[in-house]
Amino acid sequence: MRFTDRTAYITGAASGLGRAAAMLFAAEGAKVFAVDVNGDGVVETVNAIRAAGGQAIGGVCDVSDLESVQASVEYMVESFGSLHLLINVAGVGRAARFEEIDEREWARTLGVNLTGVFHTTKAALPHLLQHRGANIVNVASIAGLRGQAYCSAYCATKAGMINFTRSLALEFATRGLRANCIAPAGIQTDLISHFIPREDFEPQLIAYFSPPKPGKMWKPEDMANSIAYLASDDARMINGAVLVCDGGTLA
Repeated sequence: MRFTDRTAYITGAASGLGRAAAMLFAAEGAKVFAVDVNGDGVVETVNAIRAAGGQAIGGVCDVSDLESVQASVEYMVESFGSLHLLINVAGVGRAARFEEIDEREWARTLGVNLTGVFHTTKAALPHLLQHRGANIVNVASIAGLRGQAYCSAYCATKAGMINFTRSLALEFATRGLRANCIAPAGIQTDLISHFIPREDFEPQLIAYFSPPKPGKMWKPEDMANSIAYLASDDARMINGAVLVCDGGTLA
């Protein structure tokens, strides 16, 4: 019960890793506020948490929209009275040739994966700073630690997220706020289906990062455990870190 008497704002909570994180944090005592653009999925997550004996509420929120995020955070604080943990899981992306990526897709990928983290941090920060031990955990990717062919937009946003997290960690280190991120490899979620290499991709360019066969990827629950570790007091000496969770892929 590492999160008893703490509240957690979790984005991307309608499915996949976001839902797994919400379930785990609630199971360990946190009051969870689950948000996503998928309202039906949020309801399913909240109901699952309550059925398991946890506490949760939720709402629809597009993290790329600052006003939506601000309203969501304020509603959480009004409901729970506090915000101790900010867990940024929401993300979008796909594998595509650079020539296929138009400005709209680039802006959407940037808006959710990077600007969305700026928005949630901006809205949550005043509340986080009220509590010693409050912290932020962002879900990056090993795609933010290396280049990958046919993933230029996604790689750019995840690399930006990593240095954004490091900068926050340094700037607020003396004010009791930690910021870290995990960098997973392929996870068994709906998002991974958008990165399956196509027949028209050059095999020699994608062989080193091709997703494993189904059933060989990590489960969302595996990554949720890593998020919970960084958010807990067990990791109180860890700040500005990138926890690589890839089973040795980058090694």
